[in-house]
Amino acid sequence: MIESIGENVDGFDVGDRVAYASPPLGAYAESRLMPAGRLVKLPDDIDDRVAAAMMLKGMTAHYLLRRIFKAGPGATILLHAAAGGVGLIACQWAKYLGATVIGTVGSEEKAELACSHGCDHAILYRKENFVARVGEITDGKGVDVVYDSVGKDTFLKSLDCLKPMGMLALFGQSSGAVEPFDLGLLSAKGSLFVTRPTLMNYVDKRSDLEDTAAELFEVIREGAVNADIRQERPLREASEAHSDLESRRTTGATLLIP
Repeated sequence: MIESIGENVDGFDVGDRVAYASPPLGAYAESRLMPAGRLVKLPDDIDDRVAAAMMLKGMTAHYLLRRIFKAGPGATILLHAAAGGVGLIACQWAKYLGATVIGTVGSEEKAELACSHGCDHAILYRKENFVARVGEITDGKGVDVVYDSVGKDTFLKSLDCLKPMGMLALFGQSSGAVEPFDLGLLSAKGSLFVTRPTLMNYVDKRSDLEDTAAELFEVIREGAVNADIRQERPLREASEAHSDLESRRTTGATLLIP
């Protein structure tokens, strides 16, 4: 909630409920200064906790599914870390759009969770060769797009899951940075496309930020996408929350409560 406003700020009032998902750093605080241009007003029917869980992850899912590759009927996608924070939102949203969703997960529990959120086929990557399983699921055709937040451990194998002229969107690197490779590999594997996007570029323009947030709020309002808040910790336990995240002990969203 806005406590005070600086000079020459239009469009906001003291008392407005607002949210953001962008720099500058400093979110781990009870109050802070924030550029007005990076804020969006929260509609009355969007709860504070939902907004906290959904802004960064939900807007990330938006640019992946709506701008990098428009998922919809007839499209088949592969989503790594399907039971994670972005993963559960993207599974729901992609299914709502009509896409067939294949997800990789690390355990039976996470497979059940992903499937309950719209994932059609959950692959246990510790037990199964996900490239071979994607081939089986798609009858050898491959997928239209791979959304990869894992990076080093999955990148090259993800390329082998794509149809000719398919797209790989590398939006994270939880296993480490992807090593340099010969771009000729993309030609050899079927004239593939690779992008390394970040949310900040996709919402850099004020109009893009507002449109992205509006679409996110709409699918939440419709019940098509739900915030799956699975962990809550007080702000003083932020380091423990990060340890849990880095060790892959979390699913869904984690909230830090001041």
